[in-house]
Parts: sequence; C-alpha cells; structure tokens
Amino acid sequence: MAEMPFSEYAERNAAPILEILQREFRDRAHVLEIGSGTGQHAATFAKEFPHLYWQTSDLDENHAGIRRWVEHAGLENLGAPVSLDVRTAHVDENAYDAAFSSNTAHIMSIDAVEKMFTLLGRALRDGSIFCLYGPFQRNGVFNSQSNADFDASLRQRDPVMGIRDIKRLDEFAASAGMRRLRFYAVPSNNNVAVWRKGEPL
Repeated sequence: MAEMPFSEYAERNAAPILEILQREFRDRAHVLEIGSGTGQHAATFAKEFPHLYWQTSDLDENHAGIRRWVEHAGLENLGAPVSLDVRTAHVDENAYDAAFSSNTAHIMSIDAVEKMFTLLGRALRDGSIFCLYGPFQRNGVFNSQSNADFDASLRQRDPVMGIRDIKRLDEFAASAGMRRLRFYAVPSNNNVAVWRKGEPL
C-alpha cells in the first residue's frame, strides 16, 4: 500500500477542532467536507461521530491520498472522496445537514470562496450548520503579527490567495441564506466560524 499523506499541522489542530464539532455536530446526520486535503481530519472526525456520515471531497489530484486514509480507517460512515471544485461543482440540493472545511478560504481566490458559500446554500437543508476553520481578519485587522506575515507570504506566492475578513464571509453567507451564529478562538491564532442556513433560531 502506498504511503498515506501526512500533515503535522492537521494532526495538531484536530483536537481543538474536534472539541468544537462535538458541540456543533452532535445532532447532525450527513456532513460534506469541502477540501479534505490529506484525509486526516475526515478519518479522525468520522471515528468520533459514528452517528453521522462524513462525505469527503476535493480536487481530483488529492483523491488518491484521501482514499488511503478512508481505507485505513475502515469506517462505514466515512465516504470515499467525490470530485468537487467549488468553482464548477454541481451538488444535490438539500442533501446535507452539515458542512465542514479547514484551511481552504485563504488558499482559494475570493471568487472561489464566494462560490463555496453559494454551493453550500444549495447543498444544505434549512437548519444546517457550516463550520469553517482557519485564520481570519476582523474589520481588516489581523489577530496576530504571525497571521499578517502569513497573509503577506500567501499573496507573494499567489496574489489571489490571502486571509479573508470574516465580515466579507458573512456577506457571502447571507447571500446564500446563512447567518453566523458563533466564532470560536482556537490555538495558533485561528478560529472556527459557524453559520446556520435558514431562518434565525
């Protein structure tokens, strides 16, 4: 069997993310993960949530590594990756009651981030939850010098990348029928933003 891809960063941040998901996903049944990456998070979280089905997805070039993690986990509630590019993907409407994505918004173009919210506006049923992990700005301000430096390095590598302002994401969410409920602080100057689709609670 080929070696499984491994991210030390994904290994480190899994525990604080899981603590939040244990609250947010406790009554969920079918989760779509956008940008499953190495597949580590999916394998870890699906094991902790036997009551829900965790559907992985990513660009085709990442599928082989994700499949290795799915096969290694051997869980009935963990799905092999589906091909999903937020810029072009078509998803079944109202197919999921939760969505999760980690460290994606700052490596996508801002147009792709908007399309991700639009896609989830179709894929999620009313009452569904979307949890997005990563670094954010608030009102144009970084929460640490390290995130400001990280943003500069991203933009130097590719001008379309960059740490997004949570206010802009809230605007995308509102256009997709979602509103933000919570904004958790987690280690290493990151956050988990939580939006809900549908009418206010």
